[in-house]
Amino acid sequence: MELHTNSPIGVFDSGVGGLTVLDECLASLPGEDFIYFGDTAFFPYGERSVQQLRARSLRIVDWLLGQQVKLVVVACNSATAAALEYLQTQREVSIIGVMAPEAHAAVQASRNRRIGLLATEATVASGSYERMVHAHDAGAQVTSVACPKLAPAIQNGDAFDADLLELVRDYAAPLRKAEVDTAILGCTHYPMIDRLLRRTLPGVTLISSGEEIAREVHETLERKTLLRGLGKEGEYRFACSGDPAAFVELGSRFLQMPLGKVDQVDVDAVTAS
Repeated sequence: MELHTNSPIGVFDSGVGGLTVLDECLASLPGEDFIYFGDTAFFPYGERSVQQLRARSLRIVDWLLGQQVKLVVVACNSATAAALEYLQTQREVSIIGVMAPEAHAAVQASRNRRIGLLATEATVASGSYERMVHAHDAGAQVTSVACPKLAPAIQNGDAFDADLLELVRDYAAPLRKAEVDTAILGCTHYPMIDRLLRRTLPGVTLISSGEEIAREVHETLERKTLLRGLGKEGEYRFACSGDPAAFVELGSRFLQMPLGKVDQVDVDAVTAS
């Protein structure tokens, strides 16, 4: 597969959470074009098996390759934990995940070496964050909390109701008890309720993936001489596997910019090239 400087960057997530990553990429790489795919028909990923996530992620990557992307960002922690290494062995295009930059940033930010993790069940069960944190600091204490109801509540748009507040308090309680000073937001949906999390975890440094991933994308494209200059403002377009209208409603509210037409795509119909 021949790659071109002017080709777009592909980004995918289980739903709208990966827009937190896309938002940082749009700001940091203003000359690049982006294609974002939200797998809303298969959401939530946190309940899926490793085998399901690998198969589904590969189909999405193949669809993005059909759109001639030059790099793929797996903007979903569950998919990164279950499928990133597998995807990298199956396809030649550069594929970047969201977890390693967060783990490194958390170790750098922590002063008392007590690090918390809020993530989906699949991500916590994988143990990936603990391994990555300990690769940088073997003595760090990691308190991991699975939050199965949190991403669905955010995805459904219930970001400011009393039930969500109580949910966040319950999930944050083990981190407060462990006296962590740094917490990894191990799901790209969670930065969408950043202010609520900051109120629930006062004084705790929150680590999310967007800024770190944008930096890694820039460095990878530059290294492969695929980075596009600033001659013009880049374009972006969106696709999803579920209801486009629902995706537009929540996505435009978060990005605070028009999403335009969102295509509905059946990735099960994709044939690997």
